Amino acid sequence: MGENPEVLQPYRTVLSRPGTLAFSAAGVVARMPMSMVAIGIVLMVSDLYGSYGLAGQVAAAHVVAHAVCAPQLARLVDRHGQARVMRPAVTFAAASLAALVAVASVGGPVPLLFLTAALSGATAGSVGALVRARWSHALDDPREVHTAYSLESALDELVFVVGPIVVTLLATTLAPQSGLVLPVVAMLLGGLAFLAQRRTEPPTALHDVSGGRLDVLRSAGMIVLVVVFVAMGAIFGATDVATVAFAEEQGRKGLAGVVLAAFALGSLLSGLGYGVRHWVAPLWRRFVLSVVLLALGVSLFFVVESLLALAAVMFVTGFAIAPSLITGNGLVQELVAPGRLTEGLTWVSTALGAGVAVGASVGGALIDRDGASGGFLVVVAAAVTAVVAALAGSRTLRRGPGSPGRTTGSSVGAGSA
Repeated sequence: MGENPEVLQPYRTVLSRPGTLAFSAAGVVARMPMSMVAIGIVLMVSDLYGSYGLAGQVAAAHVVAHAVCAPQLARLVDRHGQARVMRPAVTFAAASLAALVAVASVGGPVPLLFLTAALSGATAGSVGALVRARWSHALDDPREVHTAYSLESALDELVFVVGPIVVTLLATTLAPQSGLVLPVVAMLLGGLAFLAQRRTEPPTALHDVSGGRLDVLRSAGMIVLVVVFVAMGAIFGATDVATVAFAEEQGRKGLAGVVLAAFALGSLLSGLGYGVRHWVAPLWRRFVLSVVLLALGVSLFFVVESLLALAAVMFVTGFAIAPSLITGNGLVQELVAPGRLTEGLTWVSTALGAGVAVGASVGGALIDRDGASGGFLVVVAAAVTAVVAALAGSRTLRRGPGSPGRTTGSSVGAGSA
């Protein structure tokens, strides 16, 4: 125990900077919905409408709308500021999610399910990108940025540990739609509290955002990251739906959230450990290796035969998640101009979300046909895609940015992780 203060010192250092603890804490609450909405929709719609396929499609509508619109919101944020853009957006997103719950509760028309889910996703934005942009503005030392990004990835996983458990318990013990009430509250309270902290808000960019909407994607390295993150998202989306179906087949549907939390818990622990060490290996190499390890682990989901075994495999495999996300976000800092950082971070975040939508939708359809094994088959296919994309793009990532960006010090290799 005597070593704990020394181990945690890097986190104490970054959280001692003025305002950082406050915006990071508010950011945790504000992004709770990212672990709750998709599984909440699946649980609600599958129960009230009797179809995993429809449930996956409605969840996909939310995530696809988010993937399409979040980069555009981020572009506006870089130009006009976080609070000015996101205050009305977050309020509308919460109202739309509440409308989705209302429609489902009365057995409303299916098109309204898709509409309200899409409107909520379109205006939610990427809280994680907003938080990381504040860290990049608040810190100058690349090593401290690495620690802060690792902290945020660990907090992301804490969100994914707590969120699915809470949503599943609410949806299976109270009412199917009750799991989506908490995300509505978290969006409003956490989001508005975060945006109220103007002192730590990054300045707007006057010149860096003047190019076209897809300028950030002119970097070949960014294209590689987006493709890999889509495949990784498909892994997570299919895993969510397949785990719920598998738990139901085992007669323990209420434990689905606990099993998914084991996945996130492994990532939480690895993220905390990753953040206190400064790595010598190049950032691109650590990214590719993490993706390969993640893919190998999730491929085992297909062969497990009990919830306990699935939870154990998920926990171990989860140790590859945080390093993949930390290094991927770190590579963004090296590949995009500082004035486009929020937009660049949002592209990989929404690529992950788009993949979640694809995985949940395709996985849900195959589950309706073949049971949980159909969903886990989608997980394996997405894992293979992620590995192929990462290995094929490794040379591009190794060459570094194709245009001026924010480099963070190759000597430690982790400055942007």
